Amino acid sequence: MQVLQVQLEIRPDPAEVGRARRWARSRLAGSGVADDEPLAETLILLVSELVTNAVVHTGCPAVLRLSFQGGRGARSGAGAGTSASASACTGVGADGVVRLEVVDLSDCPPVPRHADGDETNGRGLELVDGLADRWGWNAEGIGKRIWCELDRCPAPAQVSASPPAPTPVLRGGGSSAAASGVTSAGGGRVATAGTSSAYGGMAAYGAF
Repeated sequence: MQVLQVQLEIRPDPAEVGRARRWARSRLAGSGVADDEPLAETLILLVSELVTNAVVHTGCPAVLRLSFQGGRGARSGAGAGTSASASACTGVGADGVVRLEVVDLSDCPPVPRHADGDETNGRGLELVDGLADRWGWNAEGIGKRIWCELDRCPAPAQVSASPPAPTPVLRGGGSSAAASGVTSAGGGRVATAGTSSAYGGMAAYGAF
């Protein structure tokens, strides 16, 4: 499986959260993920939460990593200007996976908690749990690594209409014949004689 990994070093400064968001957007665009895709918006929100946890709550430097696992339709190249260490260059295909990791120097394990009322803090891991397809953490060196993954689902297929089949006509003075038992595109039988389904097939939809 082809995987591209890029990383950014984060200073223990709250202003780094904004820089991390801008960096992540540029890396997504370079990997073929459009800025208006739901995946992009969700990932940027996750970057904000995990980087904030690392630099604000631990007061330690951190490393932000993005890994792009190509699925079907992945294109080569991570885009110009990508400062990355890559084992193999690939874009994110229609069913690829984007993995986000934040590594910090604190050995305190992440503890999800439910924020009550109008509290503005304590919602980070709750959001991660609700938005990510998978997440977890493990020890790394003297600190820890928190990771989460988002699946990129295929875009909905377009349904194209095909013209109806002509009604068969008997030659030699006979009247129009009803061609019964015509099979529709869905495999069933249609009631109207001599016609076929107006649609050429079923469209497959993938939801985020």
